[in-house]
Amino acid sequence: WGYEFEWTRQHMTPEQMRPLMFSYDVLATECLDRLDELAPVSLPSKAGERRTKPSGKAATTDGELTLDGKEDPGERGGHHRRHRDLFELLRQQAYHDETLQRLWAEVNTVPEWVDWQQIERGQHVFYRYVGPFLVGLTFQSLLGGMAFHRVVETLARTGGFGMGAARRRLLETFQHVLDVTEGLEAVQPGLGQGGKGWASTVRVRLLHASVRRRILRLAASDPEYFDVARYGVPVNDLDSIGTVLAFSASLIWVSFPRQGIFLRESEIADYIALWRWVAYLLGTPTDVLATPTAARTMMESLLARTDEVAPSTASQDLANNIIASLAGQPPTYPSADFLRAEAYWLNGHALADALAVPRPPRYYTVLVAGQCLFFMAMSYAKRAVPAWDRRSIRRLRPMLRAVVLEQAGGRDATHAFKYIP
Repeated sequence: WGYEFEWTRQHMTPEQMRPLMFSYDVLATECLDRLDELAPVSLPSKAGERRTKPSGKAATTDGELTLDGKEDPGERGGHHRRHRDLFELLRQQAYHDETLQRLWAEVNTVPEWVDWQQIERGQHVFYRYVGPFLVGLTFQSLLGGMAFHRVVETLARTGGFGMGAARRRLLETFQHVLDVTEGLEAVQPGLGQGGKGWASTVRVRLLHASVRRRILRLAASDPEYFDVARYGVPVNDLDSIGTVLAFSASLIWVSFPRQGIFLRESEIADYIALWRWVAYLLGTPTDVLATPTAARTMMESLLARTDEVAPSTASQDLANNIIASLAGQPPTYPSADFLRAEAYWLNGHALADALAVPRPPRYYTVLVAGQCLFFMAMSYAKRAVPAWDRRSIRRLRPMLRAVVLEQAGGRDATHAFKYIP
């Protein structure tokens, strides 16, 4: 798909990666079972269950469950449902249950490899190149990531990138990135809630466990619903590794070069270190992020798998849903053709065609080229003038959060399991 590299002994073959399709964050799943005993929640009964169809199109919101601890109107029908906050339950009950205490202790324990100064520098890297980061995250990591058909099988069943939900899902993703880059204290554990990014990441971990458990339960009663032998366990270790790499390695070595941006070795090491800590909080194996070389090698191993990067019809639906959800929307009101040009520039013609993204007029490709030149000028200038870089970071942090929160209706993301299959 347009990315070339030299295969080495350190790269993993499909056979070596296969066990990762069936391993997962067992501890978080066990904690969900305990939390359900402490605070039961009603789900659709198995008799007459209304499931989310495995399609990229608009998914049902029947059985919606969010985790913000408030009563809000349902997205359909205007009725109210009482929500649980699994993170708050975990925090409150952690010292009253052995299983919950194990998870709470894990996310509050800082591994010896964590260097807080390096992680803070990694946060600065994000804001130094924030334009290329956001473009790469949207069009290469998320839209291009829909080419990984196994991951799409899970996404399609939870409706997260259905036509009616794609914009909300993107905003939640951006909020999580802003949470973990807000400042050093934001990603550090604490005696109470800990930092916003730390708590947000633990919430995402519980969300992943909820999705995994729900789909596995449905597959147990109806094997045709989800083929575990073919796709692996939902939200498995391989999927989780791929997701973290999409937010780190693929941006550094795929998205950035395609936008004319090349990071310094020190910047790469700092940014990878930030996402290694996030991976640890998510319950994701961290060895693949131990060094920049290890992260790049694992990313390339995944890209080399023709059985993984194989867009399906659902992949095409979800990729085009992302474009449709952003076209003509604030704050920049981009046209659909401009967004399609971004998709072609960041993913290459072969992959964009495979995702059935309509080809844009050449005019919009020229606009994207101009955008890349602008990003190059701004990014390299800030890197060359440290004082400007520091001022820019202080200004951008509150500005970006304000913009994303405004688009999200003024509410912080709760990383809720809203579309229960």
